Amino acid sequence: MRAVVFPRVGSVEVRDVPEPEPRPGWLIVEVGACGICGTDLHILAGEFPLATYPCIPGHEFAGTVVVVGTGIDGFTVGDRVGVMPSVFCGTCHFCRNGRANLCERGGGFGTSLPGGFAERVAVLPTHAYHLPDHLSFAEAAMIEPLACVVHGFHRLAPRAGQSYLVYGAGTMGLMLAQYARFAGGRTVALVDTNPIKLERAREFGFEILGVSYDDVRAVAPLGFDNVIEATGVTRVAEAAFDAVIRGGRLLLFGVCPPGEKAAYEAFRIYNSEIDVIGSMAVFDSYEPALEAMAAGAIDARRMVTHSFPLEAFPEALEVLRRGEAMKVQIVPSS
Repeated sequence: MRAVVFPRVGSVEVRDVPEPEPRPGWLIVEVGACGICGTDLHILAGEFPLATYPCIPGHEFAGTVVVVGTGIDGFTVGDRVGVMPSVFCGTCHFCRNGRANLCERGGGFGTSLPGGFAERVAVLPTHAYHLPDHLSFAEAAMIEPLACVVHGFHRLAPRAGQSYLVYGAGTMGLMLAQYARFAGGRTVALVDTNPIKLERAREFGFEILGVSYDDVRAVAPLGFDNVIEATGVTRVAEAAFDAVIRGGRLLLFGVCPPGEKAAYEAFRIYNSEIDVIGSMAVFDSYEPALEAMAAGAIDARRMVTHSFPLEAFPEALEVLRRGEAMKVQIVPSS
């Protein structure tokens, strides 16, 4: 079968690879769609420690069950499924204490195991979720990034009727903003320096926008209940702190460079009881994300702006790098 392979850091090939082996207790899924994520770029650059090379990347995927291994109940050939890619060891300190996304020996499909940029992939049935008929594979491949958003909201623990300010109007920023609205946000504002991204956000119905916090200060003169940093830029993570209301929360969702430090006023954290919260990947959030996607929380059809066949993976990477797309997906059958 054909697959995308990162044989080593910095190298991309589309080539023939062995078919996934039908094994007892495993499913084989024919991939219907697989999204390209910033993590895939980090893997290619050698900046993702969980990845092993050669690597078949792709962790945002959905497809059709074509083989059901022995000893599996609840699945039949032809079932449409989404796949939760993270695999945890189950025995380390963090797994045993309900924080499996911090697993010391974690990995997953598309990092330490073959992923979804292939015609077919073997997955664990515990990681496969039945899809409702009305969800396309393109939409279902967006469940995994939405699961990251849902985990962030689990960490944030907001209340209905609160205000939100999201720094970054890229793909994840738009998903965070849409989910904030779905969760009952009273006011949802986005901040970005890119006018194209802001215009795109307006098209999604967000009326309160600006290129800096000063542009939206009149909306929430005391600050916002929930401020979410989704750019992964350390200086933006610092600036976002100033937008938090007393008693509010700052969620660091974007992936800032390791080793860079943000400076926050310790007195204000103490005196204003501000919570600074981190959110990393997914945990107990894939199924809630699937349900939210099925309920229309995210306009995934509009967010998937580009689709490519496997053979055009290098071209798809360039489109993503040039910032011409929101979500780029690979459709192996095309």
